[in-house]
Amino acid sequence: MATEDKEHTHHHGEVVEVVEVQEFTSAYRWQHWVRALTIVILTITGFYIAYPFIDPSSNAEPTNFLYANIRAIHLAFGFLMIAVVVIKTYLFLFGKETTYRTEVVSLKDIINPKIWIQQIGYYMFLSKHPHLKGIYNPLQFMAYFGMYMLFFLLIITGIVLHVHVYHEGLGGLLYGMGRWFEILMGGLANVREIHHISMWTLIIIIVVHIYMAIFNAVFGKNGSMDAIFSGMKWNKKH
Repeated sequence: MATEDKEHTHHHGEVVEVVEVQEFTSAYRWQHWVRALTIVILTITGFYIAYPFIDPSSNAEPTNFLYANIRAIHLAFGFLMIAVVVIKTYLFLFGKETTYRTEVVSLKDIINPKIWIQQIGYYMFLSKHPHLKGIYNPLQFMAYFGMYMLFFLLIITGIVLHVHVYHEGLGGLLYGMGRWFEILMGGLANVREIHHISMWTLIIIIVVHIYMAIFNAVFGKNGSMDAIFSGMKWNKKH
């Protein structure tokens, strides 16, 4: 919803009225930054689990459990990621807030070839930014869709790897499902490779995501990047 804050700017000699609107709710921003934190921690700990590049000094006491501690951190943040991804998926499908409804409305722009052409032209400095029905342009939406497919792939492969180490409690409960996915993926070695490849693909998407967020903030001049911190951005009044 638009707030009462308004501002007038000059654009090519014309006065343009802009209005401050809410882009992201506080719940959306919190889950975004919690998810970002889990990605950073899981990437660092995942690299260590795959290749232990630090080795504690040897001693006679059974206290050198660095690898086990790193793996415990990886598991804790892995389940935290599962929680935020499931919550975000639920809010996307069933959330009543304007933010989540406009996410779904973005699907209308995906099937509009004109919006695709204008958006690509905008990124190539050939045309103006198209007026969107939803919160994301088609390229953003497809990138986010791909990102969430990777999240689910990482979660599934992570659970398969988890149940082969922890056979009681939650590991035991999920063992049957984990074994089914393991067979589907062609064995535990393939599961590990898919897990690693998904991580690298996610890293690449995140780098592009950060670049495009900065691009839109610089050339869009509407506070689009600030919105993930404050929740608010500036739109031209139509």
